[in-house]
Amino acid sequence: MPYTVLIRVGSKITRSRHDALDDAIDALEVELTTLGPAGRRETQKALTREYAPDAQVAARGELRGPTRINPRIRAGADIRGDGSIEVYRGKVVRRPIELGHRERPFDGLRRELAS
Repeated sequence: MPYTVLIRVGSKITRSRHDALDDAIDALEVELTTLGPAGRRETQKALTREYAPDAQVAARGELRGPTRINPRIRAGADIRGDGSIEVYRGKVVRRPIELGHRERPFDGLRRELAS
């Protein structure tokens, strides 16, 4: 059963399907880490409030699968406006995944989804 990877950058959405969970996480990592300058944001003002780059989501990658009707896995990663990466579980309510000492974000995502 395939896993689906969705990448959202602004209004552009790309989808890909992968047979294995590790392949889907690898695709998610490659797509998000190769954004480069497209993932950077400046401080934005909205009404009377300012949003620092680390408070903005520049791109979002979602991982779904393996079934469409009742997906067991809902997880992903956000690229923040300062270039940092935050991995999470959930769809509507995103719960950040705690990373271990010197653990890379996508390694933490693999660990969390393997359990």
